[in-house]
This record gives sequence, C-alpha cells and structure tokens, in this order.
Amino acid sequence: MDKQFVEYNVTDRVATITLNRPEKRNALNAQVVTELKQAFSEAATDDEAKVIILAASGEAFCAGADLAYLQELQKNTYEENLADSNHLKELFLQIYTHPKVVIAKIQGHAIAGGCGLATVCDFSFTVPEAMFGYTEVRIGFIPAIVKVFLLRKIGEGKSKALLLSGELINAEKAESLGLINEVVACEALDDKVSSFAQMLVKKNSGQSMTFTKQMIAQVQEMGLEEGLDHAAGQNAKARASADCQKGISAFLNKEKPSW
Repeated sequence: MDKQFVEYNVTDRVATITLNRPEKRNALNAQVVTELKQAFSEAATDDEAKVIILAASGEAFCAGADLAYLQELQKNTYEENLADSNHLKELFLQIYTHPKVVIAKIQGHAIAGGCGLATVCDFSFTVPEAMFGYTEVRIGFIPAIVKVFLLRKIGEGKSKALLLSGELINAEKAESLGLINEVVACEALDDKVSSFAQMLVKKNSGQSMTFTKQMIAQVQEMGLEEGLDHAAGQNAKARASADCQKGISAFLNKEKPSW
C-alpha cells in the first residue's frame, strides 16, 4: 500500500518516519495510523536502520485525532469503535516495544493523541514554542490508551494533573515533568536530534539497546523477585552474546568497538 500521509527514508543508519499531513496539522485518522504502523514495521526489519526518528512536517507535530473522523465514528457500533481503538493501541504499543530506539523530533504542538505519540517514544526533543497536553476531557472524550503509557513515564500524580485538567503546558513545563527530554532552539533542533541519533548509532550496541528497552517494558509488571530473576537471566544471556564479547574484547584492547 502506497503511503499518502507518512514518509519513510534512511540516511546514515537512521530511519526517519515523517508525518506529512500539514494541512490537517498531522491529525490522526485510520489511514494515518495504518501508514505509521507500516512504516514502523518496515523500520523493524530494515538492516540499514539502527535508530528511528519520528518527525512531522508543517507547523504542528500532531494535533491528535482528526475531529471530523471522530464525528464519523459516532455512527459506528461498539464493535467497530473497539476495532478502531485497538488500531491506535497497536500503534502506541508498537512504538513503545519497538526493537529499535525511537526519537521524537517535535517541531510544533503535540496535542491529545499527538502528545500520546511523543509519550511512547524513547527520547523526545522539542522547540520552546511547542505546547503539550491531553485535551480529551474538554471535548467529552477520554485519554484512555495514552494513560497506560503516561502513568509509566511520569507517575500517577503528574499524570492526573495533565489528564484530568486537560490543560496545555509549554515545552519547559513538559521537560520539568519528564514528559520530554530536552528543549532545543528551533534552528538547532535538526542538528541536535541528528547528532543524538548518530551518537546512539556509533557508540552503542544495537542488540544491547533492544534488550534493555524490552526489559524496561517488561519488568515493571513483575514482582521484585520475579523481576530480579528475569534480569539475572537476561544478564547471563547477554554475556554470551557476540556483541558483548566484541565490546569487552575492544575494551581490554583499548579499542573502540565498531557497531
């Protein structure tokens, strides 16, 4: 299926997935979600891509759900709406559990579902002018799916303040809450994200980042002893991996491993 609203390209081992629906502020509908899922699936198996950047064209990063699309969904049956909800859930889970690190490059406002996209990425960089928020309660909707990920990211108290108020916050506040990683001047955003992605590409084992990311997602659902047992097992497996052997050998020989 040809992509109409999402672009995919790879440069210097970094895959960039770009939302390209600027006239609608990159709002999400079923087709956009489908194309994003396809792009992330492509990146997962793309041997040329080690790290992923999620970007957007136009003034807004993503304005959330397309309101015209939401209005159409009101005519659906519960089963049809459940299928559509699962469609978005699968995208968020795909990004959160993706085998490759995902960096959000946020050049404009990230609202509701758009803020959800930023939430599930592993790293996020934004410009000072961007606003963030989960405004669903202000239109009689609920931030149901993103809530699961936001609670993990910033905790219950901070999540309640954002989700129940529906208020928009500026980039500085979003950084202080831990919602995003760093605020960068607009003219420096591209270089900052590119250099950070290249640092991950050149300095880190892709296998190690994959396993670490997977464990972060998994151990939070485990009890203390179960989590430690899982961690010990993963530790033992990692010691026998080719990347670990390569990295330790390079360290002992005072060399830099080539990843």
